[in-house]
Amino acid sequence: MAVTAALGLASVALAAVPAHAKGSVDVTAPSSTAVGKTFTVTAQGNDDAASYMRICLEDRTAGKAWHQLACGATVERGGSEAQATAKTKGTQRGTLEIRAVLYALNSPSDNHPVRMRASDVVKVQVR
Repeated sequence: MAVTAALGLASVALAAVPAHAKGSVDVTAPSSTAVGKTFTVTAQGNDDAASYMRICLEDRTAGKAWHQLACGATVERGGSEAQATAKTKGTQRGTLEIRAVLYALNSPSDNHPVRMRASDVVKVQVR
């Protein structure tokens, strides 16, 4: 009886361990551009732990704070990937850093999204 109880507790403990969510976030931007020239940035991503998702594009220069460029529409898990597109331009010479951030939402109208994952930073040389 004690062995059965111990095995039962062990199986409950194992069931309580969360599985690692699968997902990805990718951002695409040109490697270089001219000062003042407009270019397009795109992002797509998913995460199987989120019921609803939204992806946003952010940029920064000179290591300053990240600024939101655009966010895509909210999508439901099992549907299409979350996607966003933005047009932006480098306003000064140097490196413009761009990333995408995937947020999880509890409903399509959730006002408190939770950051799930971010893409690698893409660097655009502005010349």
